[in-house]
Amino acid sequence: MSFETLGLSPAVLQAVKDSGYENATDVQAQAIPAAIANKDLMVSSRTGSGKTAAFILPALEKILAARGDNTKRREKGVIYGPRVLVLAPTRELAMQVAKAAQTYGRHIPGLKVATVLGGMPYPLQIRQLTGPLDILIATPGRLLDHLASGKCVLSNVEMLVLDEADRMLDMGFIDDINVVTSHTPDTRQTVMFSATFAGHVGRLAQQLLKEPQRIEVASHTETHENIEQRLHWADNPHHKDQLLESILAAPELDQAVVFTSTQRDADWLAERLAEIGHAVAPLHGAMPQGKRNRVLMGLRRGDLKVLVATDVAARGIDVPTISHVINYGLPMKAEDYVHRIGRTGRAGRSGLAITLGLREDVSMIRRIQQFTTQSIPVSQIAGLEPKSQEPRIFPPRPAGQGFDRGGDRFGGRPGFGNKSFRRDDGGYGGGRPHHGGGKPFGHGGDRGFAPRGDDRGGFHGRDERGFQPREDRGFTPRGEGQGFQPRGDNRGFQPREDRGFQNRDGFQPRGEFQPRDDRGFQPRGDRPFNAGGKPAFGGKPSFGGGGDRPSFGGERRGPGGPRKGGFGR
Repeated sequence: MSFETLGLSPAVLQAVKDSGYENATDVQAQAIPAAIANKDLMVSSRTGSGKTAAFILPALEKILAARGDNTKRREKGVIYGPRVLVLAPTRELAMQVAKAAQTYGRHIPGLKVATVLGGMPYPLQIRQLTGPLDILIATPGRLLDHLASGKCVLSNVEMLVLDEADRMLDMGFIDDINVVTSHTPDTRQTVMFSATFAGHVGRLAQQLLKEPQRIEVASHTETHENIEQRLHWADNPHHKDQLLESILAAPELDQAVVFTSTQRDADWLAERLAEIGHAVAPLHGAMPQGKRNRVLMGLRRGDLKVLVATDVAARGIDVPTISHVINYGLPMKAEDYVHRIGRTGRAGRSGLAITLGLREDVSMIRRIQQFTTQSIPVSQIAGLEPKSQEPRIFPPRPAGQGFDRGGDRFGGRPGFGNKSFRRDDGGYGGGRPHHGGGKPFGHGGDRGFAPRGDDRGGFHGRDERGFQPREDRGFTPRGEGQGFQPRGDNRGFQPREDRGFQNRDGFQPRGEFQPRDDRGFQPRGDRPFNAGGKPAFGGKPSFGGGGDRPSFGGERRGPGGPRKGGFGR
């Protein structure tokens, strides 16, 4: 669909054409007209689908409409705050949104766009907030600081955008989002972009949106047609380093993003690649924002060929010349894999996403394939083939497949039906996963997790035995003389006459339960604790037991004679 049919103003439409775009993507074609109509939106689209323009273009239209409305004119010298507020989870994504706003608003006279990000100087941000402002792009944490100090005004926000809301909630920004939205008017328009609206994201949407329109263009289960995925198995970390060096030396590589699991790995790997001659730099959350900006600028200019980054860069990097994404360290969450590989294959180009896996990465690779419902093809590099046996991972189940009562499948795993699912090689059929050792579950011949025969009640269906107790030993009470029968009077819970609660032979109690005059809880006047004739603890009773009692200061006498010490002087 052409942008000319979406109802954009001439100034915005000209900026889109100057950027080289003529036809809108699917998410833009559906979201832009609905957002211009002032509807609340819940939009799901994968990375690289053009979702940034899907809300920036309607935001610019709202600003132009307000300038033409005399009732919304702003007086000079009065702080009104932004008309459009965009919340983003990371600094890189916020900077990408700010760049898109400036690009598409280049023909709007006097457009003011400000960014409020962590790691940036406060004075510059305060000046931007106090001046004329149209669009504010912020991360929740730093925006909350300005709200607490009273430097930011959100009472005139007409459009609120939550970009990648699922990521913000995963990062723990739910309370910050609630505080920010409480400072905005209830009459605002709210647009949420998220990979999924299940769970806590859906509850947040119900709380913030009013009769929203649901737009779902692409999900994580759809294939990336222009991104080729490969999986290379490595025998050990040294073998993985050799595979990485071979991939980075390929002549078809323009620029690559190498993802690591930790910040320390990013610094170490970038230093190691720089030693062997690569133009490389690290990028992670512990770096100062100014250095992060310089690294991204060098990547966009082409000064850097390799970027070693953590998942902080998985969302927000839009560099069309990135031809390779390499997962040197696997992500902590399966959905981050989709955002990682989305850094390549942008703007209609083709890309290559390569995962370097060790045997301990089998479980995460299995979760990734389950999340995407796609298998990652295994590939090898000539001369660097793995010497150990390739780990086996079951194929992901087709979408929509669930529990079959009469069969032997439960979400891609063998069920507990009436059929045996033992394989000839000692494992199980029906797509049951295999662990990282390369051996199927139930290996070892007849000793594994083989189903038991009919005489022992194995994995049979409920129709045969279900959860009913067996007649011979179920939950029926035992016969007379067995089980928990009460004992007779001679052995029950009654005290026996010879022992019971009677005094033992030779044991004389110390009188009744009344304190004796010579040793009870009354203070003794013949031996005070302290010198000077004053009773210890201000006349409180002594806790001694007759005879010489211990002192908490000075000498202490006991069964072994006098000795010094204690807690006193």
